[in-house]
Amino acid sequence: MRHTVCTMPTPTRSARVATSIAAATLALTAAVPAASAQDRDRHDPDRDVRFSTFNASLNRNNAGDLVRDLSTRDNAQAKTIAEIVQRANPDVLLINEFDYVEGGVAADLFRENYLEVAQNGASRIEYPYSYVAPVNTGVPSNLDLDNSGSVGGPNDAFGFGFFPGQYGMAVYSKHPIDADRIRTFQQFLWKDMPGARLPDNPATPEPADWYSPAELEKFRLSSKSHWDIPLSIDGKTVHFLVSHPTPPVFDGPEDRNGTRNADEIRLWADYVGSGADSSYIYDDEGVRGGLKAGSRFVIAGDQNSDPLDGDSLPGSIDQLLDHPRVNTSVVPTSEGAVEASELQGGVNVDHRSPARFDTADFSEPPGNIRADYVLPSQQLRITDARVFWPVSTDPLYRLTGTYPFPSSDHRLVWVDVRL
Repeated sequence: MRHTVCTMPTPTRSARVATSIAAATLALTAAVPAASAQDRDRHDPDRDVRFSTFNASLNRNNAGDLVRDLSTRDNAQAKTIAEIVQRANPDVLLINEFDYVEGGVAADLFRENYLEVAQNGASRIEYPYSYVAPVNTGVPSNLDLDNSGSVGGPNDAFGFGFFPGQYGMAVYSKHPIDADRIRTFQQFLWKDMPGARLPDNPATPEPADWYSPAELEKFRLSSKSHWDIPLSIDGKTVHFLVSHPTPPVFDGPEDRNGTRNADEIRLWADYVGSGADSSYIYDDEGVRGGLKAGSRFVIAGDQNSDPLDGDSLPGSIDQLLDHPRVNTSVVPTSEGAVEASELQGGVNVDHRSPARFDTADFSEPPGNIRADYVLPSQQLRITDARVFWPVSTDPLYRLTGTYPFPSSDHRLVWVDVRL
């Protein structure tokens, strides 16, 4: 039986896939081995669970366009995205930049018309469970959040977007979702985070005053949303913690997007921390507190932050990478990212993060960076981890390619864990 869990936009409820390109599990400093298209999937579904994140760029310019494109089985980009997913075969998948459509219509269409249809020789994939919910992108704030002197447009929405739900999220799972215990944090106010990095207006002497007190009473932290989705896997609960923090660009010297990005990442760091760290957090039902100590979790999403390169505030992603409860013993890598960095050159030459960790093929700046993460909790042992980024001689290179990309400028990232 198929289940689509979809919350409706009510006052109290809120609402870019890697396959194994190499056979070996890689530690942080490991070299990237060569791999063939035939030696990809060492996934043992009887012992391991594959968690994945993919900013698939399945957003569209207008409300309704995604439903239109997914209502047939011949959309080229959707077919390519679906084939990547099928070849990676994740058990649990987050898709970022997937427009929210009420009732889960778009999510169901993508599943029925693309994921469940064999693409170019890849095996169809079934996800009996899925989850979508409203997000902050495109939701009007009726406030002048960009201080332009006028109100309206994507910059004045609670999250940048031209219509409500643009750049949303969708979760697909082969394992049951505990719908009654899902927590969403769409409406959590930025000002309510202790020590919030509120942006400063450099034209005035007052600190942290880019947003007025009245605006801060309404301004939400999450640019899309943060979801805690409990999954039942072999009798155990694993919390899939998903989000998509705003890119730390497209602003001015106040760095309102950079500061917001850092605090969006921090929310999960506090959520999985001690009780004192998370006591300030409240969800869209008003329930306070973070994740119970000892809980299993996997944090996933396009965090828009590289540890050493790019535009995010220094230390932003380190809030998760250095967290004592987060397992970073194996870092997802690819050979394709190394090749791309070398061929493209430019700012990539001066990057400090190893190219094999890159997950996104961006123009300059920032160039190619690590933006997408799957981070399990310490009690989940990582058995393998990869980025779906084939080299140019690989037959599957056609799925990623170069700009204009046939799929997305991000690559799917997966991590296999053993419960």
